[in-house]
Amino acid sequence: MSDLFDMGETPDTAPRPLADRLRPRKLSEVIGQAQVIGPDAPLSAMLESGSLGSVIFWGPPGVGKTTIARLLADETNLHFIQISAIFSGVPELRKVFEAAKHRRKNGQGTLLFVDEIHRFNKAQQDGFLPHMEDGTILLVGATTENPSFELNAALLSRAQVLVLERLGLADLERLAQRAEVELGRTLPLDGAARENLLEMADGDGRALLNLIEQVMAWKVEGKLDSAALGQRLMKRAAQYDKSGDAHFNLISALHKSVRGSDPDAALYWFARMLDAGEDPRYLARRITRMAVEDIGLADPQAQAVCLQGWETFERLGSPEGELAIAQALVYIALAPKSNGVYAAYKAARRAAKKTGSLMPPKHILNAPTKLMKDEGYGAGYAYDHDAEDGFSGQDYFPEDMGRTEFYTPVERGFERDLKKRLEYFARLRAKRQT
Repeated sequence: MSDLFDMGETPDTAPRPLADRLRPRKLSEVIGQAQVIGPDAPLSAMLESGSLGSVIFWGPPGVGKTTIARLLADETNLHFIQISAIFSGVPELRKVFEAAKHRRKNGQGTLLFVDEIHRFNKAQQDGFLPHMEDGTILLVGATTENPSFELNAALLSRAQVLVLERLGLADLERLAQRAEVELGRTLPLDGAARENLLEMADGDGRALLNLIEQVMAWKVEGKLDSAALGQRLMKRAAQYDKSGDAHFNLISALHKSVRGSDPDAALYWFARMLDAGEDPRYLARRITRMAVEDIGLADPQAQAVCLQGWETFERLGSPEGELAIAQALVYIALAPKSNGVYAAYKAARRAAKKTGSLMPPKHILNAPTKLMKDEGYGAGYAYDHDAEDGFSGQDYFPEDMGRTEFYTPVERGFERDLKKRLEYFARLRAKRQT
């Protein structure tokens, strides 16, 4: 029986992109990813032991996920089938599984490579499980999104997640040299322009080869400099999805740079997100949140500065308004840090959930009716303004709960003063209650 998905050999005369012509023929030819295919790396260990299991490749585009999957099939004599979760549904999957079962009866296994596997829904992902368990297929999935969030726990428990990394400049240079050998001539670029071309690829090997193919097609004399290259080629758009992994990675980097009091790193991540097309209003909101969470009362002005920057952006718009947000960002990065109120708020929320519906002590309840007065509402309440120092020292927690301390100021910024005030009231409270 011929393979349902076998489209036949591609004629040698058919046009082939440079990326396809340079596709490695064995694992040792793959550039980069030593952490996965190098000596003693996971895939190497599996192949040496003869026990290749299902894997999920997690990494950015153009780093070798498809290529490595093909080579694994070659190394293990498995029939290679490739599908994309974008274009495949349940009917296509059924055909794949049926063909794999037929192959298995004839003594050949199937390596099923699923590109963008995170695009399959929960039910579709569950559909792989019985065929993985009975050996009908060996699954190799590829995803650019975090598998922890996008893939079912059952699927993850049956496959090892291997992280593929973006290619460094040295890796891209090796790839460029291979392309020059394949094409029989060198790139018509000077040193700086060549480096700029590598940077334009942004760690994506396939993108680099596509750029090289464009450059090699130009009819130029001599070598182009960076300015000439920039006029002919647009910089590749940064890898960024406003609802995806890159979005959360970058906002996490921005937040932690602020928390770590590093304005330069904070500005860098801020610029990266703007460059990728992030909404400045989202950034203004998150920066205001940082002021509340990580600075708090150590510098009460920080929150106001962020709100002013946000408002200024709304009045000025882009691109001038982003500078106001950047100004607020630098301010909060250099402000004294405290999460005292943030920690106290979370502790109070936990206590509120734990204690349920405990009533306030009767002495601080209003008594607008005779019945409530008879029940003791308001009895014994001490009006603080009439007390010495304007402080009665009464307990305001539920009687069955007892006094609890949530807020602990730090010895930084304005919270130094607040700590002194807390200690002052604690001494007075102890004095009043004796």
